[in-house]
Amino acid sequence: MAETRNAVTGVVTDIQRFSIHDGPGIRTTVFVKGCPLRCFWCHNPEALEPRPQLQYFPDRCIGCGACVDACPEAAHAIHDGIHRFDRSRCTGCGLCVETCYARALLMAGEVKSADEIVEVVLRDTAFYETSGGGVTISGGEPLQQPRFTRAVLAACREAGVHTAIETAGHVAWDHLLTVLPETDLVMMDIKTMHTEAHRKATGVSNERILENARRVSENGTPLIIRTPIVPGVNDTVESIDAIAGFAAGLRSLVTYELLRFHMMAGAKYAALGMACQAAELTPPDDELMARLTAAAARRGIAVTHT
Repeated sequence: MAETRNAVTGVVTDIQRFSIHDGPGIRTTVFVKGCPLRCFWCHNPEALEPRPQLQYFPDRCIGCGACVDACPEAAHAIHDGIHRFDRSRCTGCGLCVETCYARALLMAGEVKSADEIVEVVLRDTAFYETSGGGVTISGGEPLQQPRFTRAVLAACREAGVHTAIETAGHVAWDHLLTVLPETDLVMMDIKTMHTEAHRKATGVSNERILENARRVSENGTPLIIRTPIVPGVNDTVESIDAIAGFAAGLRSLVTYELLRFHMMAGAKYAALGMACQAAELTPPDDELMARLTAAAARRGIAVTHT
């Protein structure tokens, strides 16, 4: 079994221990790379692309030039004491990262075996037991890497650890079906019930997402529906009432969570050479979050908000 898991690998951006926002109790959250959605407010832009990517933080650079010597593609140069990075030349080999002691260059994404992930997760078993926590596979989209996600979940479950996934739901049903037998809890995002509004905000239709939510519920797997409250996308009573009405029809629903939009990923976008389209948005205030929560609760379901 261990040898098999060691042969199953995935691309991971981070392993976050002692997390309290990705499911019940104290958890270890594993962030995998790759996502089929392009939500303009995404707070994990480093997890969008499936391949490892180089991040450059110019404010940390000391201009030593070690990366210039290390890069086989001449993507780095020092001009008048200032570091210049030509991202179009970068192949993501990571050789420059190994020489950058100032940590101005970092890789977003690293290939890990399922066994390596499980070893980290099991370090905190005592905290899971006392808090009702466990492991959560997030992203990106964990079902972009279904074999890897299943291998991690299966090993953790075998060790008695509660397992969960955070998914946007825009995946083939077969991918979900692959992991459901090893999953104690599914947390799925529903941004809006309006198909065209969803397509405009995320780049994809919501039809597959809604169907997958229904099928997960029919399967009997405990399900938490989540909605990030994004200004101009779904921050109205009407929008949240529509989602809550849908959620109320899911028989395995545990709760409906409203997540306050925040924009704390600006530096990540810059480091990846990406534009941050949500930089000017203002997070919803407490009064609005309370109003939306009350509207959802009128559908007779348990509702929480951040």
